[in-house]
Amino acid sequence: MKPPTSPSLFGVLIYEGVEPIDIGGTVGVVSMARRVLPHIEAATIARQAGPVRLAGGLTVIAEHGVDTAPPCDVVIVCGGPGWPEAAADPALRDYLRKLRPTGVASVCTGALILAAAGVLDGRTATTRRRAVARETIAPLARLPLGREAAVVDDGVVTGGGVSLAIDATLYLIGRLYGGAKAAEVATIIEYDRALAANRAALGYLIQGETIL
Repeated sequence: MKPPTSPSLFGVLIYEGVEPIDIGGTVGVVSMARRVLPHIEAATIARQAGPVRLAGGLTVIAEHGVDTAPPCDVVIVCGGPGWPEAAADPALRDYLRKLRPTGVASVCTGALILAAAGVLDGRTATTRRRAVARETIAPLARLPLGREAAVVDDGVVTGGGVSLAIDATLYLIGRLYGGAKAAEVATIIEYDRALAANRAALGYLIQGETIL
């Protein structure tokens, strides 16, 4: 566990068609966490550095391409309707395979990109529970060892759908800096009640043990 004054870098992997809420639930949470952890940072990573068009038309600038991405404490793969194309990208899959298991995570359908890269082989994971729009199968049903949970930590951390990106990012902050600091961040972003409710309703699955 790191002291509060120790630096850390959260990489956030984005691609065409990421849902903007996943940017808020990852980069946004890390940004707010700087109020209590002044040396925590987030960096956006994509196939190539430069503009990336998200779902809904918002464009963000990826700071790094996968070939020049800096070493990160953890790289979080975002979700969104562009996940099938990202999952088929050899450069993204190769980048993810090279990361150590404890240094990679996902939120929402980012788990399906990890699965395509082989990162989740033999591991329990979670993702969005319900099919939406034109989907004919729920993303969770696509994971061989999928489990309904807010957060699953089976060596690789995966978070559930949509707003549960916040829960997963807070969990990762707690893994680095301790649960008390993660709880403090949850409080300053007015998410402490939602965090408790999500955990009570869905649970965290940590190394095979359900924790409510």
